[in-house]
Amino acid sequence: MSAAGPAASTGAVGPAAAAAGLQAWYGTALGRSLAAMELRRLRGLLERLYGPLAVQVGALGAWSPLDACRASIRLVVDPRPGTPGAALAARPDALPFEAKAIPMLLLPHVLEFYPRPHAVLREVERVLMPEGHVIILGFNPWSLWGLRRRLHRRRGRLPWTGQFLRLGRIKDWLVLLGFEVSGGGMLYYRPPLAQAGLRRRLGFLEPAGDRWWPLLAGAYILVARKREPGLTPLQPEWRRNGVRAPALVKPVARACRRG
Repeated sequence: MSAAGPAASTGAVGPAAAAAGLQAWYGTALGRSLAAMELRRLRGLLERLYGPLAVQVGALGAWSPLDACRASIRLVVDPRPGTPGAALAARPDALPFEAKAIPMLLLPHVLEFYPRPHAVLREVERVLMPEGHVIILGFNPWSLWGLRRRLHRRRGRLPWTGQFLRLGRIKDWLVLLGFEVSGGGMLYYRPPLAQAGLRRRLGFLEPAGDRWWPLLAGAYILVARKREPGLTPLQPEWRRNGVRAPALVKPVARACRRG
């Protein structure tokens, strides 16, 4: 199993380099194939969730699943200053938002490429409003994708250098932080092959996998809701004519508007 990818090791580089490497991998044939399936599933979820603001942390290649959501304000946060399409530059464990300000947050393959994934989830819990939703994309270690990672991890190529996290582990973290898992699913049952023709011939594995071996998919989507019993969610004052709101964005050293 082989697929060309950008050389980078999350053990030796920071979040910005990891984000750049993962975005470059999404430009490969295998990355585009996975992105197409992830986007279809994400758009179906985002169409059913509503909030005045949606925030995406990191990139999903050259595509933005936020196009499908009904939020009037949509922001992309990226650790790389000046990234095209990103409204703000910030680390995933230090988001430039006030506490309990964000109703919806998307993490596309952020946790497995950050050295402290639990710190990222704590930051998500801090910025999400009561009853707000987080959507997490991750690579499944118990799959052919996870096997490839174990065989090729030392070659220093993304995404195989990431710490693929078990779905159950992330669920446990979320429960400890006061979240309720409310949805999600598994996707991409084909092996991580670079050859497009062979991937097409193995397309029958997708419907079969959902029925017979759902826990062996290459990736997963998890939806969780922040629960705060006894509290009534308060809606902040949103400004439709700009990406900032006085009660929303904290001062940051470097930020970039959409260009």
